[in-house]
Parts: sequence; structure tokens; C-alpha cells
Amino acid sequence: MPTRAEQIAANLAAVRQRIARACEAAGRDPAEVTLIVVTKTYPAEDVRVLAGLGVREVAENRDQDAAPKAEACADLPLSWHFVGQLQTNKARSVVRYADHVHSVDRLRLVTALSTAATAAGKRLGCLVQVALDAGSGERGERGGVAPDAVGPLADAIAAADGLRLDGVMTVAPLAGAYAGQPRAAFDRLTEISSRLRETHPAANMVSAGMSQDLDEAVAAGATHVRVGTAVLGVRPGLR
Repeated sequence: MPTRAEQIAANLAAVRQRIARACEAAGRDPAEVTLIVVTKTYPAEDVRVLAGLGVREVAENRDQDAAPKAEACADLPLSWHFVGQLQTNKARSVVRYADHVHSVDRLRLVTALSTAATAAGKRLGCLVQVALDAGSGERGERGGVAPDAVGPLADAIAAADGLRLDGVMTVAPLAGAYAGQPRAAFDRLTEISSRLRETHPAANMVSAGMSQDLDEAVAAGATHVRVGTAVLGVRPGLR
């Protein structure tokens, strides 16, 4: 029976190999794709194992879990990404440990993050979450703004004190025209990213793809993939 560390190491190697194969098939350099390991529901001990295996980017989606875990791992050379839907009253806490927030989807959140980052003397990387299941003026089932709202929200982030516009993020939608079509969804995100970079050239992060669809995301041009289950196993409570 392999130890937990051995299990994580084997899974991580398999995911890295999967990314390399997807890059080869797409004619891309694997160095263009950053693996972010989503550690939600897993203990700080697993984060330490990941760091020992060379992982430098980790993600969480709930502040109440992320804050104590990040504090427990403060001695490790890690960048923390917040990827879940975020309430404005959690902005100050998230800013304390997060280097990137992938789920910015409304002006009130931009204001809250800007206030918190400025007070902390920090520059926080922000991505606009794009909801490909949302119509104009709507928000997505799992957060995010409709494609036609990306530009104004991106402009607001770029103009906000303490924030840096890093790019765009999406989750493959469960409803709408792109349901069940992750490659088409990620191709659309890449188009949105290209348009955004016409006015914000440095906003070049394209965060897309998880355990089940990272191959499609890499093929579509994702620069960052967010992988949890394929590295750490089926989450407790989901077995």
C-alpha cells in the first residue's frame, strides 16, 4: 500500500505527463502551461507534500478553509490562488494570503479587493471570471459575467488601486450553448482573452480546465489549469 506522499507523487507525475502530451498534440511548449493544484478539503500536510514535489501554485475556493491552511504553510515558497465565488465581506481575509483571485465578477468585489489590497500594501492579481452560460446583463450559474461585460469589468480592475489585471478565467458550463462542449467553451475564452489583450496587453493569463477537461483547455490555449482530484484523489465526502 503506497503512502500518502507516494500516492500524491504518482498522481502529480501522471498529470504533468498528461499536460505534456496535450501540449505536444497542440504544438505548444509545456513551459507555457502552469499547473495550479486545487487543495480544497485537503489538509496542510498534503500542501507540504506538494511543495516538496516542486509544486509552487496552489488554489482554494473557500476562505474559511484557505486562511488557516495558508497560515500553516506560510514558510513554504507558494503562490496562493483563490478560485471560488467570493463575498465582498471576505475580501480583506483573502487578500492577506492570496496572490491571485480568479473569480472577480462584479464591481462591488473590485472595490472591496482594492480597498483591502491598498490597506495591506499589496498588489493583487485579478482575473475576470467569464460565464459562458450567461446572457447579456446576467451572471452565470457558478458566478462570472457574460462575455459582453468583460471589457468594462477589466477596465475597472486595471484602474483600481492595489489590483493588477492578469487575465480571464472560466469553468466549462453545465448549461447553455457550451454545455458538454468544453473545447468550444475554452476556444471562446481564448477569443475573449485575445480581445482583452488589445487594450490590456499584460492581461495574458487564461485560466481554464480542471481534472476532467484539462486536455481540451491546453488545446485551446489555456496558460493555467486548475487540477484537484487528478492529483489529490476523490475529495472526502464525495466518494
